Amino acid sequence: IEAVKGYLNFYFDPAVYSRRVLDTVLEQGDRFGQGEPKGQRVMVEFSQPNTHKAFHVGHLRNVILGEAVCRILETAGYEVVRANYIGDIGLHVIKWLWNYMKYHAGEEPPAEDKTRWMGDLYAEATRRLDEHPELEAEVRALFARWDAREPEVVALWEKTRQWSLEGFEQIYRLLDVHFDRVYFESEVEEPGKELVERMIEIGIATDERPEGPVVVHLDQLLGLEKETYRSYVVLRSDGTSLYATKDLPLAILKFQEYPDLAQSIYVIDVRQSLYLKQIFKTLELMGYEWADRLHHLAYEIVNLPGNVTMSSREGTVVLLDDLVREARARARAVVEEKNPHLDETLKGKVAFAVAMGAIKYPMLARENTKIVTFDWEQALDFEGVAAPYIQYAHVRANSILRKANFAVPEGLTPSHDLHPTEVELISRIAALPGAVQRAAEEYKPLHIANLAYEMARAFNDFYNQCPVLTAEPAVRDFRLRLVAAARQAIANALRLLAIPAPEVM
Repeated sequence: IEAVKGYLNFYFDPAVYSRRVLDTVLEQGDRFGQGEPKGQRVMVEFSQPNTHKAFHVGHLRNVILGEAVCRILETAGYEVVRANYIGDIGLHVIKWLWNYMKYHAGEEPPAEDKTRWMGDLYAEATRRLDEHPELEAEVRALFARWDAREPEVVALWEKTRQWSLEGFEQIYRLLDVHFDRVYFESEVEEPGKELVERMIEIGIATDERPEGPVVVHLDQLLGLEKETYRSYVVLRSDGTSLYATKDLPLAILKFQEYPDLAQSIYVIDVRQSLYLKQIFKTLELMGYEWADRLHHLAYEIVNLPGNVTMSSREGTVVLLDDLVREARARARAVVEEKNPHLDETLKGKVAFAVAMGAIKYPMLARENTKIVTFDWEQALDFEGVAAPYIQYAHVRANSILRKANFAVPEGLTPSHDLHPTEVELISRIAALPGAVQRAAEEYKPLHIANLAYEMARAFNDFYNQCPVLTAEPAVRDFRLRLVAAARQAIANALRLLAIPAPEVM
């Protein structure tokens, strides 16, 4: 320790420091990077697809970001409740049911491609209605039957909703995602209408029916001259619900079920920022003390090659299945080129691991509120800032340990002068626990994504500069421990991002 101009400078003995880092990593294994339990519960709501529509890549960043944030929070020491909020009612559902009853009665979706089939029927419904506006009367009539909860309509809704949910589950399994609590718009619609009436009674909402809707004039309620929260509608003039009708009671329901939530996080498109501020401020004005524990985790869109504009209504969406299929095909071609002697089954597994990394990493390695422009060459780059580069470092480490063909030596203090690349690699490995805490505090997986790349780069520099298996025994044994620690730390970082760490490539 040295005092210089009012600062304390700490110097570490590289040999002692390196032993402590490597011992910690190898003793903790998969637990390396975990923080102490915080004693706090956090809910993260993400995904939020609509039933009776396609699940397309426009939904993808939400799911990938939400799952990574959950994993990081859990590793940082929080208890996490993963929540999904599914849009299972509304005009889009009625249009789908109308089209199905009129043109597809009795049909069932294919077992492995349910969401594509559901999306095709929805796009078909909108096309028919655009081409024949007179058919809108039939849709309105069906909506009235739904509002009256006619058993035939409700039964068909339940059956077809289940098809969508099964399709979503296939997608979540593919992405290695799960949920603890799934909320539905249908379960909060009626409570929402009742809540609106109470808001009118206590002066939070203004009832302008029948000429107009029910409105919350937030700036007026808060006495703000400068336009800040503006006004928003909570119920249409005809008594039908909007998103706000359901989002208000949903927030209340979450805290009824989980009253000890330290944070209730909403992973939602940045374009909904004002709307969510309106919802949160309304709940605060209504006296809910937990309103300051609501947090909007905003994210930007993903631009696909060719500037594709996606619309479920028009059927111009790029389905997640199609993106994964293309990623697998491209990844397999790269794997074939790099390792043509792998058996076919293993090639398929490796291609899937590389494909998942190629899709997920670009969406996690940028600021949440920065647009991601997806590029296949960058996403599958084995030499750039991309998941395959990180995965390949893990494979290289695994290959060295496999070739050593004996157990990793027990704790060793290095007897040689550490090479700068060894020092750098140890430093990057040691940074993982701190990066986990920072990523959890800021809800930013990019800190883990960046560190994973830095570890891989440091490992590759070490790999190119420092012989391992051919070094003298004492140096070899220390470096084998370093390789094992690097492999473990890289695998742990990838796991936080829900990206596979393949053993071979």
